[in-house]
Amino acid sequence: MYSHREQKKYLETLKKFERNFTSKEMDLYKLLIKRDKDEEEFDSVAMKKLKELHDKYIKPVDMSKYDKFFKKNNDTDENK
Repeated sequence: MYSHREQKKYLETLKKFERNFTSKEMDLYKLLIKRDKDEEEFDSVAMKKLKELHDKYIKPVDMSKYDKFFKKNNDTDENK
């Protein structure tokens, strides 16, 4: 089953995107917030919907674009 901590984390991260939600998503989000305030642990269906909403708005950062700033210069290491 899913933990209460995990559902809280998802709801908190989605809070900043409330203004971008469609009306359907907002209704779902409000329902999930209400259930969370009642300290209910989400069932698998509710958690799946929450994860889908989370994945839609929260995109993982592509760390590869920062590699050029942190690469070691191997030429100077070989000359030592």
